[in-house]
Amino acid sequence: MSLYKQWTEKLESINTQEEYQAFFEDFMSKETECYRNILQEKDPLIEGTIKDLAEKNNMTSLEFLGFLDGANSSFQEPLTLDNLKEETEIKATLDFEKLLWNMHDANAEWLYEMEEWENIFNKEKRKQIRKEYNRSKIVVKGEKVGRNDPCPCGSGVKYKKCCGK
Repeated sequence: MSLYKQWTEKLESINTQEEYQAFFEDFMSKETECYRNILQEKDPLIEGTIKDLAEKNNMTSLEFLGFLDGANSSFQEPLTLDNLKEETEIKATLDFEKLLWNMHDANAEWLYEMEEWENIFNKEKRKQIRKEYNRSKIVVKGEKVGRNDPCPCGSGVKYKKCCGK
């Protein structure tokens, strides 16, 4: 069975709020340490077997797969997680800008506020990424079509006689 299948089954087996809380507190502390190591090293390349990378980051192979699952959208080329096993050799390059963006998107303040980001981007660059992220979430409503205005579908008929029925 692939690690990804085991990971999803593990998540689905959590039944109570207490189990959920305990599981994710433990996992998120290990995930934070893993990101901290990557940012300190300033090396976006993650290379090696799942088992070796997990041991290097003080995680189980299953937890490291969970880390990869969370970081997958931040890789330059996302990994196909479905077939990964402990002995699978991976080579993935993180896009740090995309990673910071995705951390904002996940509302993971404990990750995007880490001091180690100073090794990657200066304060101004981090502010710019945050500003761009916030700007992307602004919803702009278009002008409301009046009932006697021409229909926006292009029929030439008043809105109330066309799409406004």
